Amino acid sequence: MLESLVTSKTRIKLLLKFFSHQNSGYLRSLAKDFDESTNSVRVELNRLTEAGLLVSEEEGKTKVYKANNQHPFFTEIKNMVSKFLGLDDLMERIVNRMGEVERAYIVGDYAQGIDSGVVQMILIGKNLDQEYLNFIRNKTYEKVHRKVEVSIFEEDPGDISGIMVYGN
Repeated sequence: MLESLVTSKTRIKLLLKFFSHQNSGYLRSLAKDFDESTNSVRVELNRLTEAGLLVSEEEGKTKVYKANNQHPFFTEIKNMVSKFLGLDDLMERIVNRMGEVERAYIVGDYAQGIDSGVVQMILIGKNLDQEYLNFIRNKTYEKVHRKVEVSIFEEDPGDISGIMVYGN
């Protein structure tokens, strides 16, 4: 879906990075993460900044970019990216049908805005339906071609670096 609207693969990677989470990044790290040339990343960063979708600020000698959450289409783009990744549907199904889920976190690469093909989750709750979890893992892989890895805790383990939080 997103590929039919946006023809630049680098631009798609940037949109995924900045609109799937509240991430920031600078040119060289983005080029390294995406395995792209700094020039191709720079061109797309400039285009997205000129369109008002990204904002930048200087941190020392480094220009840091992030999504412009004041842009009129911020929420729509964020929702579109989430649907593209299939995470909104996955998290909603898990929270609603797994049992007593108190919280669900996306961690790992996706929490950093990197589409590695593996979605790492942490579920906090009691009496969770393991059978349904296995079913939803397989369905997610079939639907969005991403492996789902889940860690389950009965209590909140403390400092979780997850950006996306679902549940109460």
